[in-house]
Amino acid sequence: MTDNRFFNRSELIGILLLAVFLVVVLPLTLDVFRLNLVAKYLTYAFVALGLVICWGYGGILSLGQGVFFGLGGYCMAMFLKLEASSVENTKIQSTPGIPDFMDWNQITALPLFWKPFHSLTFTIAAIILVPGIFALIIGTAMFKRRVGGTYFAIITQAVAAILTILIVGQQGYTGGINGMTDLRTLKGWDIRPDHAKVVLYFFEVGCLFACIMIAQFVRHSKLGRILVAMREKEDRVRFSGYSVANFKIFAFCIAAVFAAIGGAMFALNVGFMSPSFVGIVPSIEMVIYTAVGGRLSILGAVYGTLLVNFAKTSLSETFPELWLFGLGGLFIAVVLAFPNGLAGIWGDYVQPRIDRLISSRKPKPEGWTDSSVADGAPAE
Repeated sequence: MTDNRFFNRSELIGILLLAVFLVVVLPLTLDVFRLNLVAKYLTYAFVALGLVICWGYGGILSLGQGVFFGLGGYCMAMFLKLEASSVENTKIQSTPGIPDFMDWNQITALPLFWKPFHSLTFTIAAIILVPGIFALIIGTAMFKRRVGGTYFAIITQAVAAILTILIVGQQGYTGGINGMTDLRTLKGWDIRPDHAKVVLYFFEVGCLFACIMIAQFVRHSKLGRILVAMREKEDRVRFSGYSVANFKIFAFCIAAVFAAIGGAMFALNVGFMSPSFVGIVPSIEMVIYTAVGGRLSILGAVYGTLLVNFAKTSLSETFPELWLFGLGGLFIAVVLAFPNGLAGIWGDYVQPRIDRLISSRKPKPEGWTDSSVADGAPAE
């Protein structure tokens, strides 16, 4: 029978440990700088969660999730940049009241598509809708024509490269290669002081757990079971009367929205957004986070993101010229030795030992012996 519980025992233990680690242990043991670094890591965990649904359950490998991370980040950065570009703050410019990079590029009026981002409500809606609609367009164009597998992965890489070139080339409207910097306030609240960084960290953790719950709901719903069936035997699902293309589009869109939320959190926590987080390299790194954590595990993706980024920071601080080789070696080792990532190690080696330990400590029924055989059950 199928286990319809929202969380089984192992998952419940995992999410409780994650909550204690993020909400209690890290804030009590790290200074504000390191805690803000963890907040940066967690922004990538949103992308990894989406990849679990898209790649792990739907079998759709996207190597362009940096596109949606960047779209969400730029939407939030546009709102923050406009707030930082008030007439009072930019009175030394030749055209006060517009972002500094526009003034540097001889733009004398705020572009029309920038104006709605004066509204926080519009910005929040854009963070969800713009990447979602963009993913819908790409997914419809690809999946309705049954483009998948390696071809789809290459196309998403091409989209990531195109968007990076577009952002860099339109310097007057996007900030170019430098991106959008000097993001200061959110509705008048200064996001730069230490206490603001702590508040934003806890807000981000809350958003992350909300996305975990959504992913868990999708996984245990009928939709999740169809995604798994589609991954294993796509033709059988199609012959059963289901629209495989529509399910793929949904999985791709929800992964895009999760990535965009992570990008918006990145702009808030780090205080800038640039095209360096949009291209092919960051998109591949995001896939590595998911692979290391376990592409079939929602919680594993979060733990994998934290592990890889901690390792990346440690290696880059100690061996700045070798950390990329270390990151590549970690990915190769995981794929070859532990194809299911950290979640596979837990499920194959740790969880069985815990189950045996718990079962050995349970009181035995009176008269029970190891050689007892249930009535009517065949003896081994």
